[in-house]
Amino acid sequence: MTRPSLAAFARYFDRPDLRIAPTTPLTPSRIKIELLSGLTVALALVPEAVAFAFVAGVEPLVGLYAAFIVGLVTAVIGGRPGMISGATGALAVVMVALVAQHGVEYLFATVVLMGILQITAGVLRWGKFIRLVPHPVMLGFVNGLAIVIFMAQLTQFKVPGTAEVSGHGTAGGEWLSGVPLAMMLGLTALTMAVIWLTPRVTRAIPAPLMGIGLTAAIVIGLGLDVPVVGDMASIEGGLPQFHIPMVPLTWETLEIILPYAIILGAVGLIESLLTLNLVGELTGQRGGASQECIAQGSANLITGFFGGMGGCAMIGQSMINVNSGGRTRVAGIAAALFLLLFILVGSPLIERIPLASLVGVMFMVVIGTFAWNSLRILARVPATDAFVIVLVTVVTVLSDLAMAVVVGVIVSALAYAWNAAKRIGARTYRTPEGAKVYQIRGPLFFGSTDGFTELFDIKNDPSSVIVDFADSRVVDQSALQAIEGVAAKYAAAGKRLQLRHLSRDCHRLLKKAGHLVIDSDDDPEYALAVDYGVRTGILGGH
Repeated sequence: MTRPSLAAFARYFDRPDLRIAPTTPLTPSRIKIELLSGLTVALALVPEAVAFAFVAGVEPLVGLYAAFIVGLVTAVIGGRPGMISGATGALAVVMVALVAQHGVEYLFATVVLMGILQITAGVLRWGKFIRLVPHPVMLGFVNGLAIVIFMAQLTQFKVPGTAEVSGHGTAGGEWLSGVPLAMMLGLTALTMAVIWLTPRVTRAIPAPLMGIGLTAAIVIGLGLDVPVVGDMASIEGGLPQFHIPMVPLTWETLEIILPYAIILGAVGLIESLLTLNLVGELTGQRGGASQECIAQGSANLITGFFGGMGGCAMIGQSMINVNSGGRTRVAGIAAALFLLLFILVGSPLIERIPLASLVGVMFMVVIGTFAWNSLRILARVPATDAFVIVLVTVVTVLSDLAMAVVVGVIVSALAYAWNAAKRIGARTYRTPEGAKVYQIRGPLFFGSTDGFTELFDIKNDPSSVIVDFADSRVVDQSALQAIEGVAAKYAAAGKRLQLRHLSRDCHRLLKKAGHLVIDSDDDPEYALAVDYGVRTGILGGH
């Protein structure tokens, strides 16, 4: 079966240049595209950073500073050009309890510790374990995140000052109605239409930037009374100042912040590494997982000392950047610097941008992010894979990304183990000398040991039996114990058992049945996962 590519949904944008070579030369035209893409991303970052600051229960500038610092650091040293990082809802919903109970200074200390843990994960090269995330989990991840992004935009359709922003949707507040609702919907639709049409007319200006600019010009020019960025909060401020978190350096403080730091660090790395893979699918780039861990950790370590709430990769803004043509680190750096410029001197203008234009951009991101082909293949893929896609999507929407990925990986692993366990079998035949040969097929591990034991007819077998593992693979300690259990039963029945084509470490690790192993020049060379555990006494010998 052909596995659908995550990049397939990029075809919606009719942009064949979405998948280009990993290295892009910085020509003057390329730099122009990168700068305009960075400007587009920065405009979309403003309301997101403010909203997530509200979610965490901190001041808007705390979210904006995090978006600037995290975005800048990861753009400079991150694992993959084209990714955008900043303050995110996935982290904000974890922070809210900490801020409510202990205050913002404990949040800053937690973000510093979170950064240290993420750097440690990168140094230990734990980022490579993202490879264990199956493709159905990735499809569920992008689908669930697309739904979360869509639901988050619905708060903008409420009366300013009454909407309560939530990490996964909307809560409370009065919905717009009548003329205000019609104007909001109309401007949102206009922005989406401009984004759709612009690439068919010109590629000189990123489509999202054209959509925002044209809609903002109409609103400002006609003096329309619609919700604008300034209705959320003022974004005016100064440069972030170095600030050591004012918390007591005691064991009690560590007990408070460490659990939050571990959760935030894990959620941040999972979301960042999955976004890393997604951007890699779109741009044809590979590698950089451990480097991204170090970049995310460094960014959070720094932002914790400069009054920011921390952050991670943002799939929505990353998709805006990719769709706008951003391919190098210039776009991410430009986005961070433009955001700082907005804070320092551009707040009066930025605060006049209609929220409908930004909602329109994010709705187009939703359309582009959702893996529509996954709906088409649900009936064609194995039932387990279809279930995992739906499960991860639902858990992402109802809970959070980290939980969804963990659940998806566990279900996929259990399904794989079950299917592998059913593949154990044996072909039997007699040798000219009268011995019965069991030619084992399929992996022998904890899930297939019962099936392996049931293959043997000890009572009716002849006095000489040979078990051939040439077409099998012994995986773990449970497999070794099953082999020794079968050997013990044949020994109790007074029959001679021989084991063939076991790897050298199986020879060494088998205790009771070791003398039954027949050495051969064509024995396999694979290593058991239990080798280290048995040698160190962790698993014990039998």
